[in-house]
Amino acid sequence: MASHLQNDPVNKSGRLGKIYKAGLAVLLTGVIAAGTISVFAPAVSTPAIAEKQVPQSHSDIQLSYAPLVKSTSGAVVNVYAGRKVQQRSPFAGDPFFEQFFGGQMRPNKPRLEQSLGSGVIVDSSGLIVTNNHVIDGADDIKVALADGREFSSKLLLNDVTTDLAILKIDAKEELPTIKLADSDKVEVGDLVLAIGNPFGVGQTVTSGIVSAQSRTQVGVSDFDFFIQTDAAINPGNSGGALIDMNGNLIGINTAIYSRSGGSVGIGFAIPSNMVSAVVKSAESGSDTFERPYVGATFQAITPDIAAGLGLKQPSGALITDLAEKSPAAEAGIKVGDVITAIDGVKVDNPDALAYRVSTAGIGKTVQMTVLNDGKSREVAVTLAQPPKEAPAREVTGRNPLAGAQVQNITPELARKSGLAPTTRGVVISGVKNNTPAQAMNLKAGDIVRGVNGTAIANVDDLLAVLSAGRSALWRLDIERDGVIYRQFVR
Repeated sequence: MASHLQNDPVNKSGRLGKIYKAGLAVLLTGVIAAGTISVFAPAVSTPAIAEKQVPQSHSDIQLSYAPLVKSTSGAVVNVYAGRKVQQRSPFAGDPFFEQFFGGQMRPNKPRLEQSLGSGVIVDSSGLIVTNNHVIDGADDIKVALADGREFSSKLLLNDVTTDLAILKIDAKEELPTIKLADSDKVEVGDLVLAIGNPFGVGQTVTSGIVSAQSRTQVGVSDFDFFIQTDAAINPGNSGGALIDMNGNLIGINTAIYSRSGGSVGIGFAIPSNMVSAVVKSAESGSDTFERPYVGATFQAITPDIAAGLGLKQPSGALITDLAEKSPAAEAGIKVGDVITAIDGVKVDNPDALAYRVSTAGIGKTVQMTVLNDGKSREVAVTLAQPPKEAPAREVTGRNPLAGAQVQNITPELARKSGLAPTTRGVVISGVKNNTPAQAMNLKAGDIVRGVNGTAIANVDDLLAVLSAGRSALWRLDIERDGVIYRQFVR
């Protein structure tokens, strides 16, 4: 009955494995039965640990996590996201069967598809953090507390690139919460607990350690920067809490590395500092999470690049392009510079740099350590709000692009389209059916680079060339996936 959500296979340590988003999809025809949620004792306070140390005696080994679980489990909830899926007859659209049955081939009744995940209450007013892939496309989102109460929730914010979503419930009372910790202070070897609802069996607690910090190249979301743990995480744990020994939230459990979909001791959690940045956006009233704008394109430092630049180790983010009048350009950063740290924290690669910038926030000034020609300098960069997108405009008239929706490419639109931040020009954002643009097989994401030999820099340029008069032979230069195709149309 259960199935897991997964991404494409990736190769880890020379073995073929898969990254699974730790969510659980369940197909239902009715309402989920009650009694699947464990009830825990009331919250109690837990004294802060003075310093980290390994067990020193037999009595130390017999210590229990029970007080810590009691103080935090009430703030971990179950999230049920319902979607109505229209079932279609397998014979619909078949000319042979439609010849005999025609309009009698009606679709079946909608089927209820339910995704099961976890969430964490981070504000006593009812603010809940979960994973975006748990609630993605949901028509109805319900939240069940640890004491068995169930509430309908409102989606305040969801962000695909960070795979985070913020929900709000109205419980008419203050709810237990888990305080957000500073995830930058987490160290490899720290003890942690993972709390969630794996496989829908009910609230479950597992223990482990932090296996790695700043883990990148995981392939779960656009922002690859995770805490890795060996605490057992399974489908259904998505959105659940990863807590430290002080009972504070250090991460939101998101994915596992596995061949089968079950836990093999390699789980990934979104750091609490990123969670905090997204929560602040929701609290400010925004329904989206805006990333600060730097205006530069970065490249990872490979061993070959490091040797060419005279670097001692392949670490940092190489500047390969800069947008004019961008925060990076205004601060004096140049193409060829290598960013090695932000606010004194080492930057190993572009993913780590993007994480540091995103958690700093719009309007903040960060100190970037810049290396060039063997010399290091500190540069103050004020992170700006991304330039706003211009509304899409529809191409009309008698030309091959009629029916296409076009927009000027801004840094924010470039990010959403998966383009380099410095990409400029005109992108097709949509194509209407039964139009010349559709007949040309144009699609969203295509970039119009030229028409009849004229370079296209913006939408005004494009519309001016198209309205200049009907051409006996149209020549279009279209960029798709980094390749420019030239098409001729009569």
